[in-house]
Amino acid sequence: MNSSIWVYGIGFLAQGLFSIRLLLQWFLSEKAKRVVSPTSYWQISILASFLLFIYGWLRDDFAIILGQYISYYIYIWNLNNKHSWKKFPFLLRYIFLLTPVAAVVYMLFTWSVHAPRLFQNADIPLWVLVFGSMGQIIFTFRFVYQWLYSRKRGESVFPATFWALSLAGSSIIIAYGLYRSDPVLILGQSAGFIAYIRNLLLSKKK
Repeated sequence: MNSSIWVYGIGFLAQGLFSIRLLLQWFLSEKAKRVVSPTSYWQISILASFLLFIYGWLRDDFAIILGQYISYYIYIWNLNNKHSWKKFPFLLRYIFLLTPVAAVVYMLFTWSVHAPRLFQNADIPLWVLVFGSMGQIIFTFRFVYQWLYSRKRGESVFPATFWALSLAGSSIIIAYGLYRSDPVLILGQSAGFIAYIRNLLLSKKK
């Protein structure tokens, strides 16, 4: 397991960007007196997710990789829905699009090497991996729900259930991070609690 300073630096940068997007969304929601879905939220999300995907790969942490892989393309859908995806430079768009796919293809072709480090890691017992993956799935499913809800509405929006799932998934990920002594997960997830609760209250009020 790679735990060097520069690897943690990538993780903290990713979580810092996730926190910035949430604070920005929260500020704009308070200003509008309702929950809003700003374009900047999704722009920051795709960059932060890309970095956290790399962090999970370097940390041999399947739970982190799984969580980012599921939500990654939903960020792109929201950006496209807001007519913002094509504003990214051509090369950057294809790097964002192809990196997760290339990583999975590479892992499948080198399964004998990567399967043990991801699924038989001595630092992560199987039950802990399953627990952490469950938290990531719940935390990421909020974006699947947001995507389905937004498609039905024809616009990018945040329903109240999104924030409830955020709280549930984040709580599990923090517990997983505590077990793994992973400061990136602990600090990154703890930062969002107040914003999740406030957005949930604003959604209910609306």
